[in-house]
Amino acid sequence: MKTTPWVCCVVALLLTIVPLRAADPADDGYQAIFNGKDLTGWRYGKEPLAGKTETPDKRFLVVDGAIVAAEGKGIKDLTTVAEFNKDFDLKLEFRAGPKADSGVYIRGPQLQVRDFIRRNEQPGLKAVFKNDDWNELHISVRSNTIVTVAKAIGKSDKLEVTVENGKAAAKLNGEALASGDVALSAGVGAVCKLNGVAFDPNYKPGTKGGIGLQAETGKFEFRKVRIKQMP
Repeated sequence: MKTTPWVCCVVALLLTIVPLRAADPADDGYQAIFNGKDLTGWRYGKEPLAGKTETPDKRFLVVDGAIVAAEGKGIKDLTTVAEFNKDFDLKLEFRAGPKADSGVYIRGPQLQVRDFIRRNEQPGLKAVFKNDDWNELHISVRSNTIVTVAKAIGKSDKLEVTVENGKAAAKLNGEALASGDVALSAGVGAVCKLNGVAFDPNYKPGTKGGIGLQAETGKFEFRKVRIKQMP
């Protein structure tokens, strides 16, 4: 084997020790974060909206049990007052106007949610997406333990990694690596499904923060927004 010199702080390998997993759809325990009547529990910028049915500029309104993201100038965001920093499952339903563009924020980063088929996007959803009707979005957010090895690994190399009591140990081609060569760090990932079909596998949520909804172009509606936090 050709010896490769150390390169400090170069991530040569990322191993997900705790895999992502979606919640059992038969399992209950979800709590509503939109009450279907007003915007209690949400904020617009820094302004809490308890008891209000619309934002001052009317970009978000509560109509017939749904949050409507209306047409308007610029991109606007509606965010939960509460933060959800544990692992969780989020479910909601959305209905998109023709070629409308919106999004759902998970602790900051945005998951694009759009009128996919009429915009010629996400062809994998064509068989299940419902034009002008309600679609269910299910996002499972899970923390992961990432093992980082500061050494280049070749195709013929064999790496063995174990994690015990929050500490990582590794062997490269049968020889133990020094403790300083291996490190653990926390990561976070998400499994996103629309009407039961996975999409956007590269989406990465933030590590801390709330849930947000976007008003961009076209009319968008959100309802049945609910969350189940993991212990």
